[in-house]
Amino acid sequence: MSALEPRDADVAPTTPTAAPAGGGSVLDREHRALSVGIVSVVLLIAFEATAVGTAMPVAARELHGIPLYAFAFSAYFTTSLFAMVLSGQWSDRRGPLAPLTVGISSFAAGLLLSGTAGTMLLFILGRAVQGLGGGLVIVALYVVVSRAYAEHLRPAIMAAFAASWVVPSVVGPLASGTITEHLGWRWVFAGIPVLVVLPLALALPAIRRYASGPADPAAPLPPYDRRRIRLALGISAGAGLLQYAGQELRWLSLLPAAAGAALLVPAALGLLPRGTYRAARGLPSVVLLRGIAAGSFIAAESFVPLMLVTQRGLSPTLAGLSLAVGGATWALGSWIQSRPWTEPYRERFVVLGMLLVAAAIATAPTVLVPWVPAWIVAVAWAWGCLGMGLVISSTSVLLLKLSAPEEAGSNSAALQISDGLSNVLLLAVGGAAFAALGGGAVGHGALGDASAHPAAFAAVFLPMAGVALVGAWVATRLRSAGAR
Repeated sequence: MSALEPRDADVAPTTPTAAPAGGGSVLDREHRALSVGIVSVVLLIAFEATAVGTAMPVAARELHGIPLYAFAFSAYFTTSLFAMVLSGQWSDRRGPLAPLTVGISSFAAGLLLSGTAGTMLLFILGRAVQGLGGGLVIVALYVVVSRAYAEHLRPAIMAAFAASWVVPSVVGPLASGTITEHLGWRWVFAGIPVLVVLPLALALPAIRRYASGPADPAAPLPPYDRRRIRLALGISAGAGLLQYAGQELRWLSLLPAAAGAALLVPAALGLLPRGTYRAARGLPSVVLLRGIAAGSFIAAESFVPLMLVTQRGLSPTLAGLSLAVGGATWALGSWIQSRPWTEPYRERFVVLGMLLVAAAIATAPTVLVPWVPAWIVAVAWAWGCLGMGLVISSTSVLLLKLSAPEEAGSNSAALQISDGLSNVLLLAVGGAAFAALGGGAVGHGALGDASAHPAAFAAVFLPMAGVALVGAWVATRLRSAGAR
């Protein structure tokens, strides 16, 4: 969920120019259509995120693309990294209406491309187009909120964004699994774009009224920061090359690996706070922890349905349901960290959260042992999502607490980049380990065939549990030097 959840993005907060001031609510006459529309957009993204993961194992098997399984997830994150930076600057110059419209359209087009793909490469291309759309939308939504809602209304609409993930987390896997079993996996992808019509019809007129055009029409248009765009492009291209090198596992793969590192490393250093790579105390550790938490959890979660379908013979519906309760416990973790009494102990709660994440990831591959019940994954993932709720929300709170007002936009962008980049890199590492230990053969035999290389799955989960444990150590360094 974290990788797709709208957060502060690559734009500094702007002052609403047309939003009604004073009282009211997010569902009053002035805001009702806009609120329902943009929350529907978040609901659509959340449903796609939860539903697609359930259908992915079947899609990869039918397209003979199990060796490229990790690409189907990382392609989304790779292109969204670039789109986030582009959307922030586009929204600042022209307003969020255009990037939001283009983003939703691209998101729908990517779903259709994946749903009609005849090969795994076309399927992955569709996921990349989705990522472009998702990156544009995530940033544009926050610009809409900053312009169209008075400050006292923003917490309510943000709470609605978070709540929009709970129902899809429960319903999405069940619906996706049922559709996959009875109609085919392609309908999961092809059916979601139909839902785009409602958010567009509701939200766009209100966005045009409140948030179109630059924030200050009388001021000159701010120039595009070409350096940041080049750095974002370097991160995306470098991450893609590293992912390709990790999947090929040949000597010649050293060439794209070296090229990817040459692009990615300087770009990341230019976009992340100084000291992030060495977990310097305070803000750098907050940004680093966000990436560690999101990357380790998403990389592991991406392989859970595939493991349950191929190793334990579960249907796609049951495999998806193993992750369903996580949406509720994630929301519970977010709610717990928001209580006033937790503030003095925030860093301790974050350490606890990372320990829960590490334990959940390490517990999941125990189902590779035949006598371990498959439902243990659902229990473990519920606790892991509780930990993620504590960690992800707390890193956002700590980031703003440690940022000067004039640095809030750039620091929020760094948090997003750390999140997305870690997803890509750890999926690349996990995918390479999966392929190296015979993961390409997974799914060619009968479902539940114990000979189908269970070690390939263990090679994904156990290192990610180790990464999460490193995150627990980084969580002890969130306070700035000298802070109590």
